[in-house]
Amino acid sequence: MIYPLGGLFFGALLGAYRAKSRGGKAADMAQWAAVFAMIFGIIGLFIVIIITRNTA
Repeated sequence: MIYPLGGLFFGALLGAYRAKSRGGKAADMAQWAAVFAMIFGIIGLFIVIIITRNTA
C-alpha cells in the first residue's frame, strides 16, 4: 500500500507551508518539512498495519 509514501509527501508539503506562512527561512522550512513528513509517514504506516490486520 502507498499510504506511508503519501503521508511522507503530504507531511513535507504541509510542514514547508506551515514554516513559510510563519515567516521561516529555508532551513526552517526544511526542518518542519522533515518532521511533518516523519509524523505523517508513521501515521500512514499504522494505517497500512490496521488495514492488513483487518482484512486477513
